[in-house]
This record gives sequence, C-alpha cells and structure tokens, in this order.
Amino acid sequence: MNFESLDPGLAEYAPAMHSALDPVLDAHLNPSLLQNVELDPEGVALEALPVQESVHIMEGVYSELHSVVAEVGVPVSISHFDLHEEMLWVGSHGGHATSFFGPTLERYSSFQVNGSDDIRQIQSLENGILFLTKNNLKYMARGGLIIFDYLLDESEDMHSLLLTDSSLLLVGGLQNHILEIDLNTVQETQKYAVETPGVTIMRQTNRFFFCGHTSGKISLRDLRTFKVEHEFDAFSGSLSDFDVHGNLLATCGFSSRLTGLACDRFLKVYDLRMMRAITPLQVHVDPAFLRFIPTYTSRLAIISQSGQCQFCEPTGLANPADIFHVNPVGPLLMTFDVSASKQALAFGDSEGCVHLWTDSPEPSFNPYSRETEFALPCLVDSLPPLDWSQDLLPLSLIPVPLTNDTLLSDWPAANSAPAPRRAPPVDAEILRTMKKVGFIGYAPNPRTRLRNQIPYRFKESDSKFDSFSQVTESPVGREEEPHLHMVSKKYRKVTIKYSKLGLEDFDFKHYNKTLFAGLEPHIPNAYCNCMIQVLYFLEPVRCLIQNHLCQKEFCLACELGFLFHMLDLSRGDPCQGSNFLRAFRTIPEASALGLILADSDEASGKSNLARLIQRWNRFILTQLHQDMQELEVPQAYRGAGGSFCSSGDSVIGQLFSCEMENCSLCRCGSETVRASSTLLFTLSYPEGSNSDKTGKSCDFAQVLKRSICLEQNTQAWCDNCEKYQPTIQTRNICHLPDILVINCEVNSLKEADFWRMQAEVAFKMVLKKHSGEVPKNKEFALADWKELGSPEGMLMCPSIEELKNVWLPFSIRMTMTKNKGLDVCNWTDEDEMQWGPARADEEHGVYVYDLMATVVHILDSRTGSSLVAHIKVGETYHQRKEGVTHQQWYLFNDFLIEPIDKHEAVQFDMNWKVPAILYYIKRNLNSKYSLNIKNPIEASVLLAEASLARKQRKTHTTFIPLMLNEMPQVGDLVGLDAEFVTLNEEEAELRSDGTKSTIKPSQMSVARITCVRGQGPNEGIPFIDDYISTQEQVVDYLTQYSGIKPGDLDAKISSKHLTTLKSTYLKLRFLIDIGVKFVGHGLQKDFRVINLMVPKDQVLDTVYLFHMPRKRMISLRFLAWYFLDLKIQGETHDSIEDARTALQLYRKYLELSKNGTEPESFHKVLKGLYEKGRKMDWKVPEPEGQTSPKNAAVFPSVLAL
Repeated sequence: MNFESLDPGLAEYAPAMHSALDPVLDAHLNPSLLQNVELDPEGVALEALPVQESVHIMEGVYSELHSVVAEVGVPVSISHFDLHEEMLWVGSHGGHATSFFGPTLERYSSFQVNGSDDIRQIQSLENGILFLTKNNLKYMARGGLIIFDYLLDESEDMHSLLLTDSSLLLVGGLQNHILEIDLNTVQETQKYAVETPGVTIMRQTNRFFFCGHTSGKISLRDLRTFKVEHEFDAFSGSLSDFDVHGNLLATCGFSSRLTGLACDRFLKVYDLRMMRAITPLQVHVDPAFLRFIPTYTSRLAIISQSGQCQFCEPTGLANPADIFHVNPVGPLLMTFDVSASKQALAFGDSEGCVHLWTDSPEPSFNPYSRETEFALPCLVDSLPPLDWSQDLLPLSLIPVPLTNDTLLSDWPAANSAPAPRRAPPVDAEILRTMKKVGFIGYAPNPRTRLRNQIPYRFKESDSKFDSFSQVTESPVGREEEPHLHMVSKKYRKVTIKYSKLGLEDFDFKHYNKTLFAGLEPHIPNAYCNCMIQVLYFLEPVRCLIQNHLCQKEFCLACELGFLFHMLDLSRGDPCQGSNFLRAFRTIPEASALGLILADSDEASGKSNLARLIQRWNRFILTQLHQDMQELEVPQAYRGAGGSFCSSGDSVIGQLFSCEMENCSLCRCGSETVRASSTLLFTLSYPEGSNSDKTGKSCDFAQVLKRSICLEQNTQAWCDNCEKYQPTIQTRNICHLPDILVINCEVNSLKEADFWRMQAEVAFKMVLKKHSGEVPKNKEFALADWKELGSPEGMLMCPSIEELKNVWLPFSIRMTMTKNKGLDVCNWTDEDEMQWGPARADEEHGVYVYDLMATVVHILDSRTGSSLVAHIKVGETYHQRKEGVTHQQWYLFNDFLIEPIDKHEAVQFDMNWKVPAILYYIKRNLNSKYSLNIKNPIEASVLLAEASLARKQRKTHTTFIPLMLNEMPQVGDLVGLDAEFVTLNEEEAELRSDGTKSTIKPSQMSVARITCVRGQGPNEGIPFIDDYISTQEQVVDYLTQYSGIKPGDLDAKISSKHLTTLKSTYLKLRFLIDIGVKFVGHGLQKDFRVINLMVPKDQVLDTVYLFHMPRKRMISLRFLAWYFLDLKIQGETHDSIEDARTALQLYRKYLELSKNGTEPESFHKVLKGLYEKGRKMDWKVPEPEGQTSPKNAAVFPSVLAL
C-alpha cells in the first residue's frame, strides 16, 4: 500500500483513537486490567473520530482493539498466534503460559510450563502446543495436559525452534550445534554442527534454512544437508531480528561503537536472487522487531522496544507519518507477533500486559480456523441414583427442603451413642522428617496422597489400613523405628547430613566404631564403594595394586593403589574415591557399558544397581588386567614394581584368570577346540526353575558346576560343512583361579524365586535332619523354633534364625579329574568336623574355596535402593589396625561399618536383600604371593618436568624445583596451599521452618597446588607451583578466592606451569611418605579435595594453632595483619603468598608460645586476638591511615620471604 497518497490528517488518527479506546492504566496496574478489556461498541462512534470526511477506515491501518493482563508484573517473554485455532498464546519470564480466545481476548487456559526458566519459543501444532525453555522442550495440550516432556542436556541454552515439517523440529541456542528432534518418537535424530555458535532465530523458505546468530551473521543452509550455502555479515555487534519474504531478507540489529553496542537505524536488506545487499533502509525508530506484513505490497513493520511502530516498503523510503505508538503499561515491549491472516498484531510488555492491534473491528487470526472446544458446564437433568451400600456416598446429593419439623435422623440422645470416625495415622515419612520449633512441628509434604483426600478403614480386620500400631505417636524417641521397615537400619542407605561447617561436625564415629575406613557416598558414581572395599580386603590385590605405577594419566590401577594407600593410613576416618572415580569417568569403555550414571539417574534411583555393579565387576577386573600388563617400567617413575608380571599376563590374571577349553561339536561330527580364559563366572540357573513348585533340592555346588562347565546348543560356523550349523558347545576347565568371582545374575523374579525356593528347601531339610519329619502345609510357631534352636532340639545350630534364607555355603570343594572334568561339592562345618580340615591337594587337582565376600542389592522403597558388602576381614588387616590376630565378618555400607555374625553374610531375604556378587578364595592364598609393598614413588618425581601448556615460557616460571642436595628429610617444614574450582554447584533445600539444608555439597576440583621451602638458604621459595589440567567442565573458577582465571587450566592457551593431577599427586605422596610436616591454613579441606590422607602428626594447621575452643575460626588475612603487619589477599588469592604467610605465622607461633612451653602466655595472646577481632568485626582495615595493632618492637614482623 502506498501511504504517501493518504491525507496528512491521517497522522492524527492513531493518537486520537488511542485516547478514545484505551483503558486508563495507572502506574500501579488498575485492577480493572486483570479482567478482559472489551470495547463498548456504542461508546465510541467511528464518525466521532477527528478525521477528515474524505478519509475512511481502510484495511491495513492498525489500531488497538484490546489489552489484557497475562500475569501481573511478570514480563511477557514470547507471544504466538495459534495456527489452527482463533487463539493467542503468551509465555512469561516465570515459565507460565496463558492463552486467549478470539479478538476479545477471553482467557482460555493458563498453566505452568516450567518452574524456574522463562518460555523462549512457542509453536502451535494440530494436537497441542510446543514450549521451549532453556533446556526443556514440552508438548502440552491446549488445556494444559502434558503430552511429552523432553529434557535436554543441562549444559544446553536453547533459544529458537523451527518446525520443518509435521514431525521434525530443529532446536538451536548458544551452543555450537542444532538438534533435530522427531516429534513422533520424541528422540534426537540428528545433531548438526554450527560453525558460528549462538543461533537465536531460525526461519525457512522453500530454498533455505535461515539461521540468525548472536554475532550479527545470518547463514543460509541447505534444506537437506544443512550445510552453509551463503552467509551475510549483517551487523558488527549483534542481531536483533530478521524476516524473509519472497526474494527479500530484511534484518535489524546492533552495531559496535566506541561506547559499546548501539541500535542501528539502518535495516540491512538483501536480495536472495543475487545474494547481495541492496540499499539499506533508514527508519525513524530504534528497530527491535520486524516482520513482513504483505497484503498488496511487501511492506515491513518495524517496532522499537519503547512502543513505536513504523510501516515502510523495504525498497523505498520510510515516511515519519507512517509511525504509530503502542502504549505499553511497562517501560518496554518484550515481544511481537503477526497472525497468519495479517489482520492482527500482538505486543507483550515488561509488566505482563498484552496489546492486540487489528485492522478491522472483527478480525480473524487465521484464514481457516477450526472450531475451539470449550469446557461444558455440568448440567444435571435428573437426580442420580443412590447406592446405599456405599459407605462414603455423600448424603448431600439428596435435596432436602427447608422445614421446621424434626428430621428423622435427629434421634434423641438416649437412643443414640456418638461413634466418631477414628482419625487415620500421620504418615510415617512426615513424622520422620518433622522438625519441632517450640510445640509446632514442620515437615515437607511427601505427596503420597491426593490433596484433601484421606482413606479410611471400614473393617477392624482390614490390616491394609490398620497401621496405628506401626507409627510412633510423637517425634521423640523415633530414632530406630524397626517396626516401620522390613529393612534393618544398618542396611539402609546412609547419607551425610551437612551443616554450616560442612563435614566437620558430622559424627562418622557413630556409624563406624572400628579402625577400618569407610567410603563417602556423595561423589558421582560412588555406587561402586562396596566393590572397592572387597578388592581392598583381598590381601594379594591390595599389595600388588599398590606396587603398580605407570605414566598413564588416567590409570585405574594407579588410582586404586593410591586409594588403597589412604585406606591403609586411615584410623577409622572415612576416605573418598574422588580421584579414582574421576579417572573412571574418562575411560570410554565405562561410558559405552553404561557404567557412568548421570546425577539425575543416581538421585531418582532409576538405574538397576544389581546389574550395574555386576557389569562394573567385570569391567574393573578386565581394566586392571589390561593396565597391569605393562611390561616396561616407565622411565619417569623408576621404582614401579613390575616384577610380578609374567610375559603376556598380569598379577590380576594370575589371581582371577581361569583357563578353559571351548569345544564346538557339529552334527556332522567335526569338533573344534579353542583355548580361552575368563576372569569371572555368571551363574546359569536350571531351566524351568520358576515353574517347579515341588521344592526340588538343588545344591549351590550343582548350579556352580553347571555355570562353569556350561553346555549349550547354538548356531555356529562349521569349517567342514562350510555354513552355520546347530552345534553343541561345551566348556572344560584347564586351570582354576585363585580367586573365584561369581556374578549371581538375579535380575528377575524367576531367579529370585529360585533362590527363595532353594533356601526354603534347605531350611526344611536341616529341620528334618535334626528334629524329625517336618509337618506339611503348617507354619512353625515361634515357640517351636525356639525349642528347635535350644541345645536339646538342635545341637549343631546355635539359633534357628540363622538357618532361614540360607542356601549359599561358606566353603566349596573343587576337584579336577584326569579327563578335564570338574567335581564341585559344598563343604560344610559338619564335613569339617567329620573329615577334618580340608587341605588343598593341587597335585591331585583338589581345591577348597572359602567365601570371602558377598555384595548384595538392598531394596528399600523408603530410602532408595543401595549396595552393601559383607566381607570376611583377614588376620593381617586386624594385625595392622588393632594389633590382634583373628578373622571377623563386617558389613560395609559406605561409611557405615559394623561387625556381623557370619550367617548374616549368607542370609538373603529376597524381598529386600538380593545377592549380586560372590567372592571365593583358595585356602592359604596369601602364602602363594609376596605381600611386601615397595613404595614405587621415588625422589625423581620432585625434579624438573615439562609443562603441558604450549605457551609457557621460562619468564613465567614461578618456582624453582628442588636440587638433589635439597631433597626433604623427615621432619622438614613445607608450606602448602591449594586453590580450587567448582565442577558442580551445591544442591540445597529450604525447610518448612526456614532453615537451609544441604542435600549435596558442591563438587570441587583442585586447580593449583603450591609447596614452599620451609628451611634452608632458599626458605620461602616455591619448589612446586603446579596448575592442574582438567578435562571436566568448570562451572565456577572462583577467581576472587582462587586467583584462577578462565584459560589458566587449558593447555592450548595457558601460560602457567600446567601438569596433570596424577603428576602433582605423586609429588605430594612422596613428601608424605618421606615424613615432612606441612604448614598451611585450612589444610584439612585442601587434603580432602586433593584426595590425600595425611597423618595428623605431619600437619601444622594455623587455623587450629591460633584458635580458642568454642570460638570462631580466624582467616589467614586477619592473622597476617594482626601478627605480621602484612596485607594479603587484596583482590584475589595467591597460593604462593598464602603458603609463605602460613610459614611466617608458624614461626610467630613458636616465638609467642616459646616452642609450646608456655601455653598460659600464648592463651593471653589469643584472648587479645579475639577481642581485637570482635572490635574490628574481623575485617582488615583499608591501607590508608591504619597499621597493625601491634608495633614492631613488641611483635617484630617476619621479613617477606
């Protein structure tokens, strides 16, 4: 349309119409705006408008028709006209979606799409609406029901979507790829790489995909291959919006200026036929949005965020008379959309209001819209029939007329007795989590029941609802609650409760009263803690693993040896396998086998832990076998013990490997024999075991023999027949392993029923053997059990309870026959008494295996499933830890360790305790192997080494490595400080009483480690200042506190001395093993994150040296100012400065306390320190005008090192 032909008086048309039709909007949002704003058709006559008589309202001239509030005070993030129905959809920054019907904007539906993220894109489909948030794509019906909810990766930051056809969707954002999602299968089908990241706008024509980037570029991509065909560099700053119509591409955006980004008033227009720019179009508003609104011509609508709108031709000149104004309630317009019919425009502002502009009084949003379904009101034509047998039928369904007469139900009190319905019990979960403040209890809603609905019991015999006796009446004294759970408390999943001090005030001793070390469970993929303990308590594995050392950065054998060393040093304090699990996450095979769990899978408990730990068991043995097959001792780590490895084998192979012959017999008579070996066996259960209900006895030894000497029919290639033929495959054992590892494979009800049935049969056979015939179809009374368990009833069994749910033998005997056969039998205590102790006769092929460990899967619906281990701890471990010589079974449940009776290790109640892994070891196994641990770490690790950083120069070196004559000795001082970065943020929740509870602490990773000489002529000079390279994503560099900047840990661009964590770890391990004393501030946290166990007599922590009991800890910065007159940690922290300062503070401590001989005088000094700290609010004064509180004569400052 040519606007130049219109009368100039039209310029007064828009504001005049605004004043007549717009509702009055005050600064505080008049409440009338909360209702639908409708025009009074008789309130303003079109003839009353101040327009010349020759000018008529013509199609194409837009004016405001309605304004409504979507969500008060919450900015509108996106608006979208429905392509199928007469509806307008609006999304807010609070994640809420609202729909309005028709030009009157009647509210149709309103629902929450996302709890925290804003809605960034809306796309209407035939059956529902697609909503895109930061990392979530949700498809919902127009009424609000969820059709599917597709979670993207947490690292994604999505901004745009494009529906390429009815079932394929492209989703783009700030990352360097675009995802293609199939809406039928709700799966990602393609991932297209994007050379220029940051795709925030996508359009499509019949020739190209158009992708708008945050860098100001627009790329044209092929519709089939998605490859870049052409690229326009539209703006130097950033792209704001663009649109395509016909052969024209119009863009608006920001240009770079000296003062920053500025809105460019020139629209860049491109001709898609010649692929070049044409004359830019200068407009009179600051363009933020633009759309082609083609009616008779290809006109453009350009809208600014302040509310100005201008129409112009893309190839013509902009006329100031073509500007009209939108009156937003908020200061800014946030979104703009055009209906498919081009008859309506929608604007959303920053105060949550939506403005509808149309070019006719009764517009339509689509050329052809289908009819919208509305909720029908409830119409009752007749009274419903009443069923008197229903106890919960509401009597209010019966209409009762108003009357003054006495009702039939109003019986006199003499003929009736009140029988109130007994209140149902409070949910046990509410009582467990309740926190009392005064006499009021607060607890989170467990959401186990529907809102305002409570089930009642109607029969006294209905035990389903009779749970009054199972719930404690008050929160007091509910620590044990054994009657609430089938699962014993010690088997339940344990969690660490974090406080303001983190772990410092958590009582681990309550869970572990032994001197063995537990493992902390809060690290990702810590489900394998129980298996780490099993491997540790195998004495040959413990010793041989610690003798291994190689130069691979991520070697599981090395990391496991470091972890075993920590378990050796611990005296009951828990350890964590963070470095081991860090290396575990980097191994591709672990990821391919599905062994690496996401945080969401661990938290939700969706993973099958029994299958997972059995796959992990097979993986770790294979990986350790491969890692320890290295025959050459690495030059960098001279002293690594590799003498145990024979050619082509490893110590793991010697311990676990079983040599076999696999025979394949074809029906043609040809036989093929192949030699192989395996590190573990999987139980193979008899066929039809679940259908056999007769209670047929089947020894564990029989099942084990069947699993080892497996025979099966399968299709295999026959060289004689030259085709695949049915063959019989058998497996013969040539050599049995020293450690027999068995995966139980109880993964279904079939296997669980088999274990349960065999345990029941074994139980009945024992009772029959010792007390006569067992009555059939009759339960034993508890008194009968006690009588049978008495000395008169059963001499061989101390308690009848120990025989229940037992099928697994403590010992098995295996005999190798001359024809490569294998005999397996259970070896019981009775056999031991009758035949004497069984001895292995290896010359005649007789081997006796004793049960050493069982790993079980605990099924607990309340606390979540978990894995625990029963381990028979040998004499050598007790000798080292406790100085006694005996064997004992223990339960290892993460950091909970408790001695148990040996029968508990083989009792499996299949309702909650399912066996997963069994470890049997040969008798007298330790005598076959050398159990000496030779420390493989030598002093050469402290010598100079090359940096991983490519750009590092000698001028950047911040330390001088130790010379050979400077090697540390026992008792030498070393100043140490470490800096960290955050890999995962802390997860916390706010309790109902207002207190904060930490669910999962932030996961830290060491980024810099500095060690400073503590004596000698070079005292104070660092000899280690390593930046630790990391392959994991860092979410926060904590630059203010760590001094680490982005890029410092990247080998490509870092200028620091960059090393691997393993390299620096070895240096610290050598210093610990040599016996140096570390001086630092807050070393407990440093060693914890580095994952080091340091004996307490080798740690001199200034946090505790300058601390009074029951008082706060004092920062290093305040101590340095108070005692040393030093101002440190000004803008950021520096680990060299902090380590030197800690050394000086230790010297000052020795000076003030006279080497610890005058504690009373030092106590007075500490008292003055705390008094000064309270006065100063523990803040160091600014440099101007203030000095140290002590003059140099009384407290001479230690010179800077």
